[in-house]
Amino acid sequence: MRNKILARTGIALAGIVAASLALAGCSSSGSDSSSGGKVTLTFQSLAYQDTTVAATKSIVDSWNKANPNIQVKLQQGSWDNVHDQLVTQFQGGTAPDIIHDESADIMGFAGQGYLADLSKYLSDDVKKEVSKDVWSSVTTGDGKIVAAPTLLQSYVVFANTDALKKAGATAPTGSSMSWDDFQSLSKKLTSGGNFGTGWGMKQPTATVMNLALGFGGTFFDNKDGKSTIHVGDDELQVPNRIHDMAYTDKSLDPVSLTQSGTDVLPGFFGGKYGMYVGGNYVAQQITESAPSGFNWTVLPPLAGSDGAAQAANPQTMSVSAQSKHVEQAAKFIDYFMGAENQAKLAEGDWLIPASAAARTQVAKDTAGKNGWDTILKSGDELKAAPFQAATGYPQWKDQYATPALQKYLANAISLDELKKQLTDGWKALG
Repeated sequence: MRNKILARTGIALAGIVAASLALAGCSSSGSDSSSGGKVTLTFQSLAYQDTTVAATKSIVDSWNKANPNIQVKLQQGSWDNVHDQLVTQFQGGTAPDIIHDESADIMGFAGQGYLADLSKYLSDDVKKEVSKDVWSSVTTGDGKIVAAPTLLQSYVVFANTDALKKAGATAPTGSSMSWDDFQSLSKKLTSGGNFGTGWGMKQPTATVMNLALGFGGTFFDNKDGKSTIHVGDDELQVPNRIHDMAYTDKSLDPVSLTQSGTDVLPGFFGGKYGMYVGGNYVAQQITESAPSGFNWTVLPPLAGSDGAAQAANPQTMSVSAQSKHVEQAAKFIDYFMGAENQAKLAEGDWLIPASAAARTQVAKDTAGKNGWDTILKSGDELKAAPFQAATGYPQWKDQYATPALQKYLANAISLDELKKQLTDGWKALG
């Protein structure tokens, strides 16, 4: 997630090793025993937008000023290769003390014993501000909290309000928008060579897994430490509907399905697409990049037969079990989780704070403008999803699910073949 749920790309082994060696000198458990007990903690942050990088630095600077004996040193990581980098760091004993990641990835490392239990270190104030559903996404089966959930993303529909007016369509209102209404609106906005919808699905797995919950699609069952896959009608609703929009209704540009979200945005700005679907964080890019006079809004969350549920896959802050200063690192995380800090980060990335107090602060700061009211509301239906607890999910996602979904959305395989490839891929992992 990004929680924002961003796709990881593979990197060469040499690159991984190089990254590990580069970090080895300032890796986990840094302390300076010669400075009267002063501790230096490394914090590997994945923030990359200028606004969020600045917010993260501000939080670290304020902590360092108030805590001269527990200093935090920022080092930059990347969403693109965080999983591979952490594998190398953990195996080499060079992991940073404080780790920024997302719950769908971090739980696999927790299962291997690489993450410290934060249960006794996080304050009651921090714990009570986050819902049980979100906490469950970072809690192991034996009750260990292995990460603090910070920011959440949801998938939302952005609409060009001028395009809606031109088509004689009214922007949906209410707590949610059904998929049927979304598809109908997409058809209405399709004319003159322009499509109702552009949807960057170059890396489709996270989108499909998250939105499937709205139809009751869970994909996995987890019991006694084992995960089994099931791909039925509920799990296939989202890819099937997207496929129909592209190849039956022809209201969704099939070319956009092969592109990244960033690649599709110019078409949205230029009027080629009346609507654009993406993570809510895209609102920051729209705000910064849209041409003057471009009018847009965020439509209500998409709802399937089971409502507008989506997976709560928060960005997370963890502590390496290899760190010599787990308690001090956890204290920084507790500070990082403060409502004011979370609101600052959320506003920089247009993400939803896991903390209720921080959401209240964001609502106050933004006055709900530019879609913030809808974005914050979309966080109400976020819940833990079975795939987050499925050991091996990141590998299945990269090696099997993503290629299979890409082929299906390119109209290269049938829905039955998609089901087979998703199922057989999981079984191949053993």
